[in-house]
Amino acid sequence: MRILRKKAAVRCKVALPPRKAFAIRRKIVCKFSAGIAAGWKFRMATEDAETEFAWKRKGCKNNNDVQCWRTAPYRHPPDYCVRSEECIRVEGRMNLIFLGNRRKTRLARAGTILCVLSAAIFLLAAAWPAPRLMAQSERDPVLQFRQIADELSAARQGGGEENQARMEKALAYLDSLAIPVLNVPPSPHLEEANQRFAGLASHTPPVGENYRLVKLGGAPAAYAMAVNFGQGGPAALRIYAAADGRYSLAAKIDHFAQSDFFDSDIELVSVSDSDPVFVTISGRTDDLSTGQFVAWRLDGNHVTALWTSDLLQQSTYGADGSGFHLAYCSQVDEDHPSNCLKMARDLYRYQGGEWRRIETAELPASKPAP
Repeated sequence: MRILRKKAAVRCKVALPPRKAFAIRRKIVCKFSAGIAAGWKFRMATEDAETEFAWKRKGCKNNNDVQCWRTAPYRHPPDYCVRSEECIRVEGRMNLIFLGNRRKTRLARAGTILCVLSAAIFLLAAAWPAPRLMAQSERDPVLQFRQIADELSAARQGGGEENQARMEKALAYLDSLAIPVLNVPPSPHLEEANQRFAGLASHTPPVGENYRLVKLGGAPAAYAMAVNFGQGGPAALRIYAAADGRYSLAAKIDHFAQSDFFDSDIELVSVSDSDPVFVTISGRTDDLSTGQFVAWRLDGNHVTALWTSDLLQQSTYGADGSGFHLAYCSQVDEDHPSNCLKMARDLYRYQGGEWRRIETAELPASKPAP
């Protein structure tokens, strides 16, 4: 019994109680404390590969502190430890673990560095063509025009702010293509020019995107280009007139120049041979062909709106030598807006310097679609 107490006192530096069972439990607790120290030693080594030793209290301060094995680990021996009695150095059992762990840590770090370098090289390789593509886009005006058209269409559909400078740049490019065509003697070839403009579309098929030259009236005749920047995108009108035998940009119609202009899917119809008078049609892309009609006249370098209709449902139109014909629903069923109770057809003409409605006729009501 005395020998057992002596050994326990040496290891724990604590006077054991006289009862043998309690001394055995104390001995087990101290050994368990050493095991906990070894576990913390391994955890500390993974956090800091430069730490070569870990220290852990092995003994107990007094007889009542039976939970001493829960004491937190220490990297260095605490002040109250006596290395030969209270604390143990676990170098002999853990050096191999530390060495292996440091090797694993170094391998892991090396692998991480290689992964980061590989990812950086891959990103650089992927981004390398970008400056060349940007330079190519700047050198190729067609690619740049298509890019701007996509931007304008996306901005309108997304409800974002439209860039007026970018839109003017695209329209200026169209001017640079149209004006040389108009100055070719004896007269411009509009069919060939419109085929070339069709090749500018950025999508195939070019839904809602078109650029078309139209001859207007006057002597010499004026010309206008209807511009639609893609599905849901903005629209504009460019008007060219001759001065001193050379055509140039005379006027423009867009929502920046005319804030109340309905710039959506516009179409253009010339309604007079003697005067540069024309009608723009906006909208008419819904199931009921609802659109707005505006009559314009070019006067020198200014364009003036002569007449603006309401939004007309189930509208159709046409122009001939007698004037501009417009059919529409004049009375809509309020309970069923898709039904038309009365149709009408108007004839308009530019006469005596004024835009006039010459006649109105009623048409049979259209039947609702099944």
